[in-house]
Amino acid sequence: MSGKLKATKEQLVYAQLLDKGMKFGLLSLIVTFIIYVLGILTPHIPVNDLPKYWAMPVKQYLKSTSIHTGWYWLHMLGKGDFLNFIGIAFLSGVTIICYIRIIPILFKKRDTVYGILAIIEVFVLMLAASGLLKSGGH
Repeated sequence: MSGKLKATKEQLVYAQLLDKGMKFGLLSLIVTFIIYVLGILTPHIPVNDLPKYWAMPVKQYLKSTSIHTGWYWLHMLGKGDFLNFIGIAFLSGVTIICYIRIIPILFKKRDTVYGILAIIEVFVLMLAASGLLKSGGH
């Protein structure tokens, strides 16, 4: 044995897609931050008002700013301070895209157990992202 490990096809495909997704997500964070900093879109909370909210408990902050939890941020994408959520949500979902991409490869290789596990993983991640599970402090 030569001691060198070789990546499988699905590992390479996953890694390449993850790399592209990470770069796209990072670029979107940079672009949306620039839009916010330059004031191209009006923020929901004016920058000068931010310090008065920093020390507030989350529930008080949300009530004071009329912000709702969950996917409500989609309704606020016209605001400069919420626009960056696009990149955050995309980066959070890249793993799901990667798993979806390798599922056909796993089944083609007759790696049925891993294929089924990848499908289950996609469903679990989508369920977690959906907001249907109300756990934790959110």
